[in-house]
Amino acid sequence: MSIKLIVTHPGSSHKDDLLACCLLAHLHGVPIERREPADQDLADPEICVVDVGSSHDAALNNFDHHQFPKDGPPLCALSLVLQNLGLYEDALAFCEWLRPAEWLDTLGPVAAASKMGIGREAFGQLMSPVDITLLRRFADQTRLTAESPVYQVMLMIGEDLIYYLKGLRARLDYLREHCEFWTVSSEQGTVEAVFLERSEVSVDDPSFGLDQFVASVSQDREIVATVSPDRRGVGYGLTRYEDNLRVDFTRVKDCEDVRFVHRSGFVAKTDVTDQRRLKELLAQAIV
Repeated sequence: MSIKLIVTHPGSSHKDDLLACCLLAHLHGVPIERREPADQDLADPEICVVDVGSSHDAALNNFDHHQFPKDGPPLCALSLVLQNLGLYEDALAFCEWLRPAEWLDTLGPVAAASKMGIGREAFGQLMSPVDITLLRRFADQTRLTAESPVYQVMLMIGEDLIYYLKGLRARLDYLREHCEFWTVSSEQGTVEAVFLERSEVSVDDPSFGLDQFVASVSQDREIVATVSPDRRGVGYGLTRYEDNLRVDFTRVKDCEDVRFVHRSGFVAKTDVTDQRRLKELLAQAIV
C-alpha cells in the first residue's frame, strides 16, 4: 500500500510514538506531521496515524492504543506497528527493552517500576542525553521531512531495528544448524558450552545471535560458556554465558596461546583454532 504521510500527536513525545514513527519513516520515507488527526486522516489508508486518534485499525493504518481497556495487554503504538509488520513476537523475544517500554507507556512509571522490580527513581537514573535530546527535538517539530537531521536519525533507528529483528531470525535458524554442544570436564567439575565453528558465512559479528540462541535452548541445558570466532582475529573468543561464575578465564591468562583475558574473567581471546585445545582452555577455566 502506498503511504503518503505519517501523523502523530503534538506536544511531548515518548519512546513508543518515536520508535513507531522511526519504523514507518524507514519503510515509507514520507513526511511526519505532529498534530491532531482529522477524521479524513483516520479514514485514509494512505495516512498512518500513530499514538493518537482513538483508533486501532491496521487496514486503515491507524495505530492508537489509548482506547484499549485498562486491564488489557500492555500494547502501545510501537507494539501495534510491530504487529502489523509481523515482527512483534520476535521483538518481544529479542528486545528486552520492549516490554518495559510498553509498561511505562500504558501503566505509568510507578506500576512499570513495580513490574520490573526496580525503584521509580531508576527511570531517571537510566536516562541519557541521547534519550532526552532525541525525544525533545522530535517533540519540538511540527513537520519532519527527509531534509531534517532528526528525521535522518529516525531513519537510521528504524532501519537498524528492522535489520536486527529480521537478521536475528535468520541468524537463529543458521545457529540451530551449525552450533555444537560441548561437555567439558576437569577436576573442578563438568560444564556445558556452545561452540560455533568459523565458516565462510560473512557477518560483521560472528557471535551475533549466539546469546539469544543459547537462551532458546537453556531450559534443557545449563550452558555456562560460549566459544565463537573472534571478529578481530583468526582464533576464538571464550565467553561466560550470563556471567556464570562456573568459569573464570583469568585461570588461563598465563597460557602462551591466550592473547587477551579481561581482568574480571568473563572473556578470553586466543589465536587457537584446534577444537581439542579450545576444550582444554575451557576445562582449565572451570571453577
